Amino acid sequence: MTDVIYDRREPTFAIHCFSTFLRSLSTLFRGIVQFRYLLYRKGIFRSRPLGCLVVVVGNLTVGGTGKTPVVEKFARSLQEQGRRVAILSRGYKSRSDSLAKKCYRWFTSKDPVPPKIVSDGHSVLLDSDVAGDEPYMLARNLPGVIVLVDKNRVKAGLYAIQKFGADTLILDDGFQYLPLRGRLNLLLIDKTNPFGNRHLLPRGILREPIRHLKRASYIFLTKSDGTPDEALNATIRKYNSSVDLIECTHKPRYFCSVSSGERLELSALKGKRVGTFSGIAVPESFEKFFKSIGIQLSYTKRFIDHHRFSYEELEHIFIEAKEAGIEAIVTTEKDAVRIPHFFKADIPFYYLRMEIDILDGASDFEQAVAKICFPKNERPITRSPFKVGKV
Repeated sequence: MTDVIYDRREPTFAIHCFSTFLRSLSTLFRGIVQFRYLLYRKGIFRSRPLGCLVVVVGNLTVGGTGKTPVVEKFARSLQEQGRRVAILSRGYKSRSDSLAKKCYRWFTSKDPVPPKIVSDGHSVLLDSDVAGDEPYMLARNLPGVIVLVDKNRVKAGLYAIQKFGADTLILDDGFQYLPLRGRLNLLLIDKTNPFGNRHLLPRGILREPIRHLKRASYIFLTKSDGTPDEALNATIRKYNSSVDLIECTHKPRYFCSVSSGERLELSALKGKRVGTFSGIAVPESFEKFFKSIGIQLSYTKRFIDHHRFSYEELEHIFIEAKEAGIEAIVTTEKDAVRIPHFFKADIPFYYLRMEIDILDGASDFEQAVAKICFPKNERPITRSPFKVGKV
């Protein structure tokens, strides 16, 4: 099904029939999305403000825009400017409590169930299995930043303000989350594949119609090579004529040992037989980076997005890699957090560290943050359904 959504398969009669079926479901999905936005626009459902700066970072499509590095860089820049930052995530693919545990809490506690605290700003408290890949990765890379996971981001935001004194909330993957009112909507668009085949789910990769570009305060064009794309710019301007465009690229910085954390210069693997494996939405983008830094891949393995690797799968990958004469295996940073701690690789095993660079729209990321975020001039709200001191 994924290959059909991304149009990776050669068209056949069976695929055409399946595509037609998915297109009919997309029409139904579009109607549901539009009706939901209508309810919020007419005030039947209400978006709640929380009395502090709320920065929403998200995208129109599923997966693959490079959102996590942007969230990380934004949080770090805001923190360096004196803000008390909390990241609110829904924790996609995180482990949920059992039904028995949920029932026990419901019967024994009068207070709302608090969000999962991935990081309290001092320590990382949950692993990727419980927290989810991106929240864990953000917590690990951002000491001093609070990271909370809850499907109810209004509740999580109130908790961050009351419990941790947060004055800035970053709503990770929140463009479609309407109950919490954002002051700034930062929309990310993958320049290499902006809107897929322009169909909504499940026929395409769009979560909502392209015309909803009009809701963006700023648009980040990610994975850019600096080459102008007049057709993409025209599409954006058609629906949002005044939005600021900030063009950026995901730049490889170094290789990092999965087991020891030792860093390796990018040039260190040149001339070696290198293999990769990944479980991300757009593996082609990850693999392309190796060619861009002069490394020829001799072995690749792909899994579905957010795939949680078993010991047996990893063992099989490394056996195949050794048989192919591979001298080093590299995965993505997001995949690395899903490697079991007890797995010991018998050939060098690294993840590729990626960071965001601004190409156009600001001289650097710090200037972009200063341009987007207004000075701190409001106080956080003081009322909360949570009791102080009780987690």
